Amino acid sequence: MKLLEERIRKDGVIKPGNVLKVDSFLNHQMDVTLFNEMGKEFVRLFQHKKINKILTIEASGIGIACICAQHFQVPVVFAKKTQSINLDGEMLTTKIESFTHKRTYDVIVSRKFLTTEDHVLIIDDFLANGCAVDGLIDLVKSAGATVEGVGIAIEKGFQSGGKLIRDKGVQVESLAIIDFMDAENEILEFRKQEI
Repeated sequence: MKLLEERIRKDGVIKPGNVLKVDSFLNHQMDVTLFNEMGKEFVRLFQHKKINKILTIEASGIGIACICAQHFQVPVVFAKKTQSINLDGEMLTTKIESFTHKRTYDVIVSRKFLTTEDHVLIIDDFLANGCAVDGLIDLVKSAGATVEGVGIAIEKGFQSGGKLIRDKGVQVESLAIIDFMDAENEILEFRKQEI
């Protein structure tokens, strides 16, 4: 998606350790107009799928997922990283290692929000090593629901996550795939994608 690639080139900051900082428009301050265009593109990419629910993980995926859900006209469920007193009933749980935070989270979703009737599109901001998406897939399968696909804003194509998820037979659509990043020389190379 050229619009997203252009925004990454303009406002993204490459940090050492293969970190791409996009907090001015994607995962801290959010450009809702950009998210709207991303939502339209996800609908185009997954229009042949029977999606009745979107799943993401707190916190950075929630904004994108909500805008996408407006276009799909379905609810959003987000996996929580912490237990709270207002969660009740049976929970689905999995462990997810965060690339950014370098820690492992016990992630939970109430079983009442993921059922065997659900056809789920997973949405997230980044795909790096694939742990978050793999964990969300695990939650969907634990519920007996169907994973219809994975929509990602930015995929780090030079890391193993995309291959890991695609090798499971899951349709993964990333709006921008970065094949190379060099913080020292401020170089970003995007994969050419079919339209």
